[in-house]
Amino acid sequence: MKKPVLQVALDLLELDRALVIAKESVLGGADWIEAGTPLIKSEGMAAVRALVRQFPNNTIVADMKVADTGAMEVEMAAKAGATVVCLLGDADDAVIADAVRAASAFGVRLMADLINSSDPVTRAKELEILGVDMIVAHVGIDQQMVGKSSLSLLSSLAGSVTVPIAIAGGLDSGSAAEAVMSGADIVIVGGWITRSADVKSSTALIRASIDSPGDIVLKRTPVSNEVRRIFEKVSSPNISDAMHRKGAMNGIFSVCGNVKMIGRAVTVQTFAGDWAKPVEAIDVAGLGDVIVINNDAATHVAPWGELATMSCVTKGVSGVVIDGAVRDVDDIRRLHFPVFAKAIVPNAGEPKGLGEINAEISCCGQTVRPGDWIIGDESGVVVVPKERAYEVARRALEVKKTEERIREEIRRGSTLSQISALTKWEKER
Repeated sequence: MKKPVLQVALDLLELDRALVIAKESVLGGADWIEAGTPLIKSEGMAAVRALVRQFPNNTIVADMKVADTGAMEVEMAAKAGATVVCLLGDADDAVIADAVRAASAFGVRLMADLINSSDPVTRAKELEILGVDMIVAHVGIDQQMVGKSSLSLLSSLAGSVTVPIAIAGGLDSGSAAEAVMSGADIVIVGGWITRSADVKSSTALIRASIDSPGDIVLKRTPVSNEVRRIFEKVSSPNISDAMHRKGAMNGIFSVCGNVKMIGRAVTVQTFAGDWAKPVEAIDVAGLGDVIVINNDAATHVAPWGELATMSCVTKGVSGVVIDGAVRDVDDIRRLHFPVFAKAIVPNAGEPKGLGEINAEISCCGQTVRPGDWIIGDESGVVVVPKERAYEVARRALEVKKTEERIREEIRRGSTLSQISALTKWEKER
């Protein structure tokens, strides 16, 4: 192939939305259009036929992920008009062989997806011998969320087979360029294009990056910095959605309104206004940390006020969360510092020194451990377990991308009900 092929994966559920996105991606420079597996499961071969009708000059890929009945599924996709059919690389050899025979009979090419293959290099060689036309280095979205990379898989495959190699899985303009420099012949991009508010421009950016990959400057970020960077981009509702409506604190509000708080938890257990341990925690906290206080849910007396808040500003603490009350809110609002609490009262407590710092606590209905990630904004506060922080951050970013595309479609005159096809997906009663 003289230049890399750009394949856009339409992993949507609604055919009408997919066709609009496909049209915009072709205008942006896409070569191949893929009826993604979710689209095929939702709409069947009607999706492939519609793409063939609308894009007669583009190669249409049917991502069937064939695992059995190889000949039947290849024939089905071929008769619908697809010219490339995708099957699972780890399917049994008998399935592959039957699919190859059907592909020859119906004049289509086979693309084998190595997703979840335990020995991808060996399997790629076997698939080439069996007669598969293309190999896909693919790391699935759930694997991407925990840090696995299709680029690493591509590097291991480079030079092991002579058939064209495609790459799929979480690619953007930078990683797509890197993929081409690592030997990819076909670059498959999904969400970075299909969830964009401006599909044409996003496709054009990928097109430019893979056509001139040497012009892209790649930057590597440590995972801990990457987590914070992603959390800065997303909202607490995005994170809650990414966690399947888990992690949100109850009955809490932002004292200063429109502020954003992101950091690792320094936990404090205290009792009914005893402000000794909360204030001592300021000295324990590091730059960018969040102090999370269990005040025994007492709202008649405050363990926190302006002077403690000023100390946090000086120390570089990111914010404070109180399962209880706060005072001096007029001064705190002038500081515009992220403080989240259940109530406002003028009463101060006494520094008795009860409780402890950096033990597991309960705060506003959520368990919080030292080092867990705490994210707060006007919509509320969410707790992200430290061992899932990268995964949840990545998933929250995907939620945000999806909403950006939906927002754009609403601007164009659609409604949320229409976009979501609510009546189609409601449970049968």
